[in-house]
Amino acid sequence: MNRLGYIGIAIAALFILAAIFAPFIATHEVTVQNLASRYASPSGEHWFGTDGLGRDVFSRVIYGARISLQVGISVVVVSSIVGTIIGAIAGFYGGIVDKFLSGYLFNVFLAFPGLLLAIALVAFLGAGQGKLIAALCVIGWVGYARVMRGQVLKVREYDYVMAARALGAGNLRILFTHILPNAVQPLIVQASLGMAGAVLSEATLSFLGLGIPPPAPSWGTMIEEARQFFSSSPHVLFFPGLAIALTVLAFNFIGDGLREYLDPKQRAR
Repeated sequence: MNRLGYIGIAIAALFILAAIFAPFIATHEVTVQNLASRYASPSGEHWFGTDGLGRDVFSRVIYGARISLQVGISVVVVSSIVGTIIGAIAGFYGGIVDKFLSGYLFNVFLAFPGLLLAIALVAFLGAGQGKLIAALCVIGWVGYARVMRGQVLKVREYDYVMAARALGAGNLRILFTHILPNAVQPLIVQASLGMAGAVLSEATLSFLGLGIPPPAPSWGTMIEEARQFFSSSPHVLFFPGLAIALTVLAFNFIGDGLREYLDPKQRAR
């Protein structure tokens, strides 16, 4: 893995630890308001300053990491499972099954821009973390399915798969014992990049008022609440924006590093 991959792991680990130990790291209650100290600058009492309701920005950024990572991990897990199953079926059975799944079903979801489809789904389902996760899963599984289909199409022609079939192994045994374990490597890279996309999508939808509703400390909601006061109190917008940027960059670095590590051709360069 390259140096950027290790940097990404370090940054991601920092945010994951912050999310896990948020109750111990946060210096203030995230929902407690103090109108007497609205838009206070960073200080020893409020490390990142306060927002328009006098709430501590540092504590809200820390708890925002918990929300973003919960959404990201949930979306990646569900999308990868659904996409792996559908993609494996399409690639393994081929024929009319593959034609329907990859030729029609995949294209239906790919025909719509992902973010616009997520906005439409959240607007229909309503705001809330669970509904947001469901909407992002609907747009996220296709990428995993396409990668898995391509891998299965390649792996199913290997000699050991042919030998297992000649020895009388059934389709399910061949698929789950011989093909899937040797086809999942690209999904690891896809999952890392998907994590970055899910975090960014959650922040975007929350910024638009379609994600995590207030007073939950979503990074996107914090930016939306602070954007009109950026000129006078830039710290309120800067720190959640920095958190989003670092998290997305971290998982993109991890994905690029894993791609290089798992690809012998790139590793040999």
